[in-house]
Amino acid sequence: MTKDVAVGTVIQDKPQSNSERQPRWDRFERADLFEHSLELQAQGVSQRQAAQELQVPRTTLQAWRLWHDTLDICPHVAEFFQKGPGLAFLHRLVIAFHLVCVEVGACGIRLVCLFLNLTGLNRFVASSYGAQQQVNLQVEQAVVTYRHDETARLAQDMPRRDLTVTQDETFTGGLCLVTMDPESNFLILEQLAQTRDQVMWNDLMAPALAQLNCRVIQSTSDEAPGLLAYVEHYLEAHHSPDLFHVQHELVKAVSGPMATKERAAHKAVTEAREQLERLQTNPQSAGAEPAKRGPGRPPKAPVSLEQAEQALKAASREHERLAQQREQVKASIRGIGHDYHFVDLERGVRRNAPLIASDIQEHLEQIRSVAQQEGLSQSCVERIEKAERVVPKMQATIAFVSGYVNQQVTQLDLTPPVSFAMHAKLIPSYYLDRVAQTRTVSDGEPLRELAERLRTPLFEPGGALSAVSPESQDQLHDEAKRLASVFQRSSSHVEGRNGYLSLRSHQLRGLDLPRKRECFTAIHNFFLTRPDGTTAAERFFGQKPHSIFAAILESVELAPAPLSPPRKA
Repeated sequence: MTKDVAVGTVIQDKPQSNSERQPRWDRFERADLFEHSLELQAQGVSQRQAAQELQVPRTTLQAWRLWHDTLDICPHVAEFFQKGPGLAFLHRLVIAFHLVCVEVGACGIRLVCLFLNLTGLNRFVASSYGAQQQVNLQVEQAVVTYRHDETARLAQDMPRRDLTVTQDETFTGGLCLVTMDPESNFLILEQLAQTRDQVMWNDLMAPALAQLNCRVIQSTSDEAPGLLAYVEHYLEAHHSPDLFHVQHELVKAVSGPMATKERAAHKAVTEAREQLERLQTNPQSAGAEPAKRGPGRPPKAPVSLEQAEQALKAASREHERLAQQREQVKASIRGIGHDYHFVDLERGVRRNAPLIASDIQEHLEQIRSVAQQEGLSQSCVERIEKAERVVPKMQATIAFVSGYVNQQVTQLDLTPPVSFAMHAKLIPSYYLDRVAQTRTVSDGEPLRELAERLRTPLFEPGGALSAVSPESQDQLHDEAKRLASVFQRSSSHVEGRNGYLSLRSHQLRGLDLPRKRECFTAIHNFFLTRPDGTTAAERFFGQKPHSIFAAILESVELAPAPLSPPRKA
């Protein structure tokens, strides 16, 4: 009994942690000390004296030298990575690989380990999954911290802006509410939520907008009730319907059923042609005794050559008729997209809301007429009616944009000729340039040429804007570009973002980790660039942000050295 108590006392008196052990040397400090020790020994100083001068235990210097001399790699490479510049390069390489391949690309941490092993860098940095997972954790935490700090810093000097936003929700990795600025492609909100009603939208959007010097004047999205209520009651902004959802309803209502009918008609033509070819090849088969049918099925009457020819002509006429009807529906659906523009794409003049609504309604009537002729189901008719209910909102959007543009141009206090040139020529020309950017080079060339024909004469001698000072001309250009971008008919920016999140959710088997999602948001806003080299944050805030990579390098420590690197035999 006494012996048990004594053993228990001894065990309890032993320390339970390694807090009293000497902490591991900082890798950069170790590299500097090791390099100095080699220099001292090259000058004839003994290792013991070098250890005393550097205040490093001699056994530690011996261990460092042994670690260096027995590495299974070229001595010059080992010498490089044992010095400060080599360690700095190694640190930059590992962090860059994590940022580019893990966060931007779809590479997993195990591939980072494989990269380190194949390149031989596992001699100098730990390549185990646990070690690199810790590095990745620090990288993501640094990215998230950078996003919050840099957004707050840039927002302080942000010029006042009126925003049109695109909004939607996605369900990849849990319900997530997304809001973007379509002009700069900046993600204002991308956050997990419990619901998607108007209160939840406001709870998440209010803090995001509070730090930005902006006012939301318009929101483009689908017809989700909670989102519509949020825009009306909290933002008190105009809601612009998404053109794609209107056209998509019409495609499901008419184009799909018509395609089914056309395929059936094409099959009937093929069967009729095969039957005629058989009769033409073997005329005796026309009057031959028909094959016996199963019980309850009347036998087929023999078909003559003339009847086969008539059946082929009838089937061909029906197929041709359905193909024409389908092409008419397709042209009407495309016509809705062609007519729903702030500027006439053929003449370059601004269009009024009632005329646009009338043209769209005419296309809908043509589609409804085809649906009635073909006897499509009631659900198809209801889809057409659903799309038709959006037409008044489309008309209201054109009226809202026209009123906003008129108000903004009036505030510039321009002379009547200059004001007329802005409304009739300059703003439409930049709108045509925006439409041309969404098309192929060949399809967009006529729009760009029309834009130049509208814009160039304004600044030539005798033009309406030729007498304006160069500084004022630049201001008018910028204002015309801004006003040309007010009309938003599509939420494709946020839909594309949802598609990207869906891909990453598939790769990661879920995006339920908030830190990972925040990291993706920061990468999108502050790291990815357009061909002109600008990030979304730079376009949105009007100023260049600090380097996100430099911030990560400063925040993340150099990965530890391997405990047992590959040695020479």
